[in-house]
Amino acid sequence: MMQSSDASSFAERLIDVALQSGAEAAEVFTERSINRPVLFEANVLKQIETRDSEGISLRLWVEGRPGLAVTYGEMEPKRLVDTAIALSQLNEPEHIELTATPPEIADGQYGQAAEVPQLIEWGKTALSTIHTQEFKDLQCVLELDTETTTTALLNSEGLACRYTSQMNSVYGSAEWVRGNDFLCVEAEQTRSAILDIPEFVESMVQRLRWAKSRSASPVGRMPVLFAGKAADLLWTTVEAALSSKRVIENASPWNDCLGEPVVSPLLTLLQNPHIGPFSCPFDDEGISTRPIEFIRAGELQLFYTDRTTGRQLGCGSTGNGFRPGLERYPSPGLFNLMVLPGDRSFEALVKEMQDGLIVDQFLGDSGGISGDFAISVDLGYRVKKGKIVGRVKDTLVSGNVYEALNQVIALGNDIAWHGSCSTPSILVDGLSVTA
Repeated sequence: MMQSSDASSFAERLIDVALQSGAEAAEVFTERSINRPVLFEANVLKQIETRDSEGISLRLWVEGRPGLAVTYGEMEPKRLVDTAIALSQLNEPEHIELTATPPEIADGQYGQAAEVPQLIEWGKTALSTIHTQEFKDLQCVLELDTETTTTALLNSEGLACRYTSQMNSVYGSAEWVRGNDFLCVEAEQTRSAILDIPEFVESMVQRLRWAKSRSASPVGRMPVLFAGKAADLLWTTVEAALSSKRVIENASPWNDCLGEPVVSPLLTLLQNPHIGPFSCPFDDEGISTRPIEFIRAGELQLFYTDRTTGRQLGCGSTGNGFRPGLERYPSPGLFNLMVLPGDRSFEALVKEMQDGLIVDQFLGDSGGISGDFAISVDLGYRVKKGKIVGRVKDTLVSGNVYEALNQVIALGNDIAWHGSCSTPSILVDGLSVTA
């Protein structure tokens, strides 16, 4: 594995060889990740690993034709360049998208990685707290991880920038078998600094208590409370609708809605590059990232763009050009999406429901750009007269994301990160529930 200085010199050699071989322009994108996962299975420590990976992506243009080649190990620069040039001959000419101006932060660092002994201690603490007399028969799986990722970008326009991000995470599942009844409760937490293990444990224990009793599923159109993790069903569709690529394809339902209300006025969605576990000072094209409000009090303010879609729309890049993988070209992408919370606790939202359903975990896909969805409730709870009365099974929730987001009753103040999205619980009306 190459050290950072070796990787930098290798990238410089790649640029030089590419230009000497006939490329008009070239860029080298490097990403190195170090993971140290700690795994507990069946309530005992089972495995400690170290995973170290590095990939280098070369993108170049020959007669305007783009070519991209990737290596995950050492390779002669000329061989990688020749591969990229050969692939470029299969593509049509395009506008060369390279950034020359350095980002505002050209060498940044975010987060704080935990050491392996700390991960082990966190895991033991979590397990000992969960396994009380109340839940002595649980079978738990915990995976704690600390990840350090260094991203670097170098191009033939003279751009050279890099940043390092660190984050810690814990994922847990608790399986509880009682006769013919099988229950699996999951919880997760991702942070750029120290994990809050008591909060993680309390989340799992509370949901186990709610799930102790069984209840018949409600049927009909009614309010549905999406807990934070389940709310991702809604925001995945919103992310698709906000994409400039969808706008260019005339596929977003919000194509002509800038400055107009598109969702409930209770909703404000923004992006902050310096808050959260996926913070970064620039995108994968070298454009500075910045705080952006995409939806303010229900009104659409902006679509997110990369260099290509920003040029096509005439508005420039918003700093949202990201690679889905090293072998892919940059495309519009969101990170650190934040849904501003409300002022009510989760318990207060439950009390507002006379007859309804809480969705905690679900099976199935999100609604996609159409917004239509029909999901099976993997873990959900029946609410009667403002109280959780038990867990439901064999329940289906269906509706349309855009309609649901215009029927928001209230937002919780229980904001938490789920992947790269920070969201509170959200109570919406008028969804169809069937058993």
